[in-house]
Amino acid sequence: MDLIDPSDSLERQNEKLQQIVEALMRKVEQSPDQTGLAYAQFERAAMLEEQVRQRTVDLERTLDLLHESNARFALARQEAEDARANLADAIETINEGFALFDHSDRLVLYNSRFCEALGDVRRQLSTGLAFDDYIALISGSADLDWKAEETPASWRKTRMRLHRKDHVVFNIRLKGNRWMQVSEHRTDTRGTVILQTDVSEIMRLERQERDKLVHKQALMLRATLDHIKQGICIFDHHRRLVGWNRRMEDLLRRRIGPTFRGGNFEELLDRLEDLFTYSGAMGKSDLSDWARIDGGREALSFEVLRNDAAIFDVFMQEMPDRGFVISFTDITQERQTSSALRELNETLEKRVSDRTIELGDALEAAKRANASKTRFVAAASHDLLQPMSAAKLYTSVLEDRLSSGSEHELLRKTTSALESAESIITALLDISKLDLGLATYDLTSVDLNRVFTTLFNEFAPLAKARGLDLRFVPTSLKVRSDQSYLYRILQNIISNAIRYTTGRKILVGVRRLGDVARIDVCDQGPGISADDQSLIFQEFQQLKKVRGDQVGLGLGLAIVDRACKMLDHGLDLRSEPGGGSCFSVSLKLSRRATPVQAPVKTPDMKTTTRGLLVGLVENDAALRNSISLTIEALGSDVLQSRSGEDALELYKELGVVPDGFLLDYQLGEGISGTDLVPALRDRYGALPIVIISANRSQQLHDRCQALGVALAHKPLSRAKIADFLVSLQNAE
Repeated sequence: MDLIDPSDSLERQNEKLQQIVEALMRKVEQSPDQTGLAYAQFERAAMLEEQVRQRTVDLERTLDLLHESNARFALARQEAEDARANLADAIETINEGFALFDHSDRLVLYNSRFCEALGDVRRQLSTGLAFDDYIALISGSADLDWKAEETPASWRKTRMRLHRKDHVVFNIRLKGNRWMQVSEHRTDTRGTVILQTDVSEIMRLERQERDKLVHKQALMLRATLDHIKQGICIFDHHRRLVGWNRRMEDLLRRRIGPTFRGGNFEELLDRLEDLFTYSGAMGKSDLSDWARIDGGREALSFEVLRNDAAIFDVFMQEMPDRGFVISFTDITQERQTSSALRELNETLEKRVSDRTIELGDALEAAKRANASKTRFVAAASHDLLQPMSAAKLYTSVLEDRLSSGSEHELLRKTTSALESAESIITALLDISKLDLGLATYDLTSVDLNRVFTTLFNEFAPLAKARGLDLRFVPTSLKVRSDQSYLYRILQNIISNAIRYTTGRKILVGVRRLGDVARIDVCDQGPGISADDQSLIFQEFQQLKKVRGDQVGLGLGLAIVDRACKMLDHGLDLRSEPGGGSCFSVSLKLSRRATPVQAPVKTPDMKTTTRGLLVGLVENDAALRNSISLTIEALGSDVLQSRSGEDALELYKELGVVPDGFLLDYQLGEGISGTDLVPALRDRYGALPIVIISANRSQQLHDRCQALGVALAHKPLSRAKIADFLVSLQNAE
């Protein structure tokens, strides 16, 4: 049995022990018992006193710890109150409205400037206000200036959708031409910080600058319209006349003053009915129906005749705002010239027809004469070749019988003369067939090595007799050609090389170039000048003889040229005086061709965007302005900067974040476009960025790829810029 209840506090336990000790001491002192029982009780009392002393020490230590904890808690509480006071003072000193909602979307802190521009909302703010109720208060404020198509309910829905994002910046339009920019950020503890900034002055300045730019553009457009030869008039989407040029007044022969300005399209058609007559099936009702179409009009082109016989080409086209523009072009002179040309053409056609008949008769006569000549040459060649062959047989018999002497030498020269005459007649026959297109051929797979072997067996003795080293490089290639004509082509080229070379070597080989085999015949002859290279392929053309035994009419290379054209073989000559000559014949390899697929065409897309803000950094003012105008024409806004440093300062000053960036690579002095990318990413995160440059080096391409940004080469087009804006729109 325990004397002390452990559940009691230390003070209570000590108090009980003290009472027990005092009671035991009194009992021992008053007891008459002299036995050891009294001493035992005294000893027990002493032990209990020691326990009381130990418990007292523990109690004092516990009290000290408690006092120390209370002191620390008081200090921490004071520090928290000081920090909260400092935070309140700090947010009170900033110029923007500030509010903090906790993770449960309850308002916990705000300064005096928060919702200052919304007086009716400001009076209802209090800590603990739910975010939904805050949005409801804003949407119901009388200070908001709603757009025509916007309602408080639709605004609340859009605002709550934006609230789900970690970071968002948008503008609110207020009555009195005021603007408030709202920037909302998510904290690490999933709370929400809202900053409200009055940007009315900035918006007014931006509008002033835009109005100046629009006015300047209007002046430029007006000057441009007044200096073109077409008459131009412009109608808005309500079919009212809103613009025209001086040329239009000249064509109408009347001033476009108060009577016409702002007039309806149909009324103007009625007023001009006595001035113009429509040509073809086009009429006033057709134009009126076209103008009444609510968008999606197809362009119209027709002609009208003015009452003084002047003719005008009229072109009507819809504009992006559903208005339309009409252009009048005076084509009277062109029509008169066309009429005169038509009459002249008819006269010329009659004369040409008569002359064509005469030339046809002459051509038929020439063809008949040429055919007769060809038939005569062919018949004469055939008739002459037979006695020539016979004469060669006779001379060979005589050559065997005459072993030596002057008669043998004479017979040898006679045989050589007969061979030359035979080759000349054969060449005449070949050239006549090629000229008339009577030659027939069959494209097959030809083994080049077999052709080389036959040519070597034919020319090797002749080359050896003349002390020439004739070499053929073996090959395994097969080409697509006519074997007979290919043999004749190479035969004529090699024969010329043996006949005209002054060196000691002639090399025949083939080189594969992709799907083509190129046969080269190279010699060490005197070479051919550039002026003479165009002559040697003509009939009956021979260069200055360098050997005394050269015989021929100069038809060999003419036959080569015509045969190559007929077989669609390439023929080339590389030569220079004193450097020898190399004739090349290019043929397709004999194998099945791979079909080529037609490229896929991408249709054009005309795109407009709305509500995007693009950060443009470009040091060239003209290009910067032109890109800006293009972006604005596509329906988006742009913040211009001439350098990376200016851009970072501008975005910080305005407190806005563009939806994407167009950065020039070379920005002059300061950081480059690629150097600006990390700074933007560190500040605004992974927003879309495009580097624009005329530099097409692989180094810049690799750099952009490493940064994870797109690269667009200059010059930029409207389509490229539109594609960039569409990508930004799709990313939202």
